[in-house]
Amino acid sequence: MKKRTLLLLTAALAVFAIAFTACSQSGSTEAPQAAAAAPVEKIVWKSSGHGPASDPSQIYHDMVCRAITEATGGRLEVKPFVGGSIVPAYKELDAIHENVLQMGYTCPMYNLDKWPAAGLISSRPGALPGEALRSWFDFGGGADLMNKMMEGYNVMTFPGALSPLPEEVFFHSKVELNSMDDIQGLKARCMGDGGEILKRLGAATVIIPGGEVYEAMQRGTIDAFEYSTLASNWDMHFNEVAHYVYLSPSRAPSDPQVFFVNKEAFNALPADLQAIVKNVISNYTQLQHEDLIVKSITALENFKKAGNEVRKVPADIDAAITAEADKFYSEKSASEDPIFGEIYNSMREFGISYNSMK
Repeated sequence: MKKRTLLLLTAALAVFAIAFTACSQSGSTEAPQAAAAAPVEKIVWKSSGHGPASDPSQIYHDMVCRAITEATGGRLEVKPFVGGSIVPAYKELDAIHENVLQMGYTCPMYNLDKWPAAGLISSRPGALPGEALRSWFDFGGGADLMNKMMEGYNVMTFPGALSPLPEEVFFHSKVELNSMDDIQGLKARCMGDGGEILKRLGAATVIIPGGEVYEAMQRGTIDAFEYSTLASNWDMHFNEVAHYVYLSPSRAPSDPQVFFVNKEAFNALPADLQAIVKNVISNYTQLQHEDLIVKSITALENFKKAGNEVRKVPADIDAAITAEADKFYSEKSASEDPIFGEIYNSMREFGISYNSMK
C-alpha cells in the first residue's frame, strides 16, 4: 500500500513538473512579444535654407528643423542644410518638387522663372507691411492663392509658414545717392520685381546669391546691393564693404520668406505629425519676425558706430519707384496668367482695408 502511494505521489509530482515547465516556457515566450511592440517607423526629411550659415533666416531654419525633430520624439527627423549645399542657391523649390528635399525656407521671388506672380508675395515695391502681410497670408487667403499659383508642382505651403520680417535695407552702397541721376547705370544687386523696376528706371541690376554679395562688393562687381534687414546685414558684416546705408520702405516694405514642403511627403505624414510641423513652423516664423525687429533697432546703431552713414532715400527716388511700380503691375496684371491679377488685387484690396483702420 505504501509502495502504491509512493508511486502515485511520484507520478503526480512528475505531471506537476511538466505542467509548470510548459507554463514557464509559454510565459517566457509571450512576455518578450508583449514588451517588444512593433517599432515606429522613423521618417527622415532633408531641408535647406537659401542663405549662408550666418544669415539669421538660415539660423532660424535650422532651429525649426531641430524643433520639429524634438517635438515629434524623433519620429520625424528633419536634417537641416545650408543654402547651396544640396542644390544651387535659389533652386530649393525645384529640389522640393523632385523630392531631393522635403522642405525648404526661401523667398518666393527666387522662383520668378516658374511663376511671375511669385514676386508679388516677396520683397516688392508697394507690398503690404509685415504685420498686414502675415495676416493676409494666414487669414486673408494668401496661402491658398500661393498654392493655387503652384498647382501642378509637387510643392505646397500653409498658413503660418510665412515670416514677413522687417522692411529691407533699400541699398548698401559705395556711392552716394542724391537723386534719380545716381540710379542711372548703378551696378546693383537687386532681386525680384524690385530689381526689374529699378532696371526700368536705368539701374544695371544683377542677380547674385546672398552668400556672394560681400565678395562682389570687394571685387567691384557691384557698387550697391539690397539683401535683407538691418539685423541680418549687420551679422553678415556688410558695414565693411559699403559706406552708405539707405533706408526706405518704397522698394521692399517687408522681406518675406516662406517654408515650403513636398506635397506628397507632407500628405504621407500621420495627422499628428502634420500638426506638429505646422505648429512649430508657425511659432518660429513669428518669433523670427519679432526677434529681427528688436535686433534691427540695435543693428541701426551698430552701423552708425562702425562709421557708416545711414540716410533716408531721396524723395524723388521713392516717388519714381512708386510710380514705375504702378505701371509695372498694371502691365503684368493684363499680360500674365489670371493668377497674377488674383494675387495682386487680393493684396491691394487687403491693403486698402488695412490702411482704412489707421
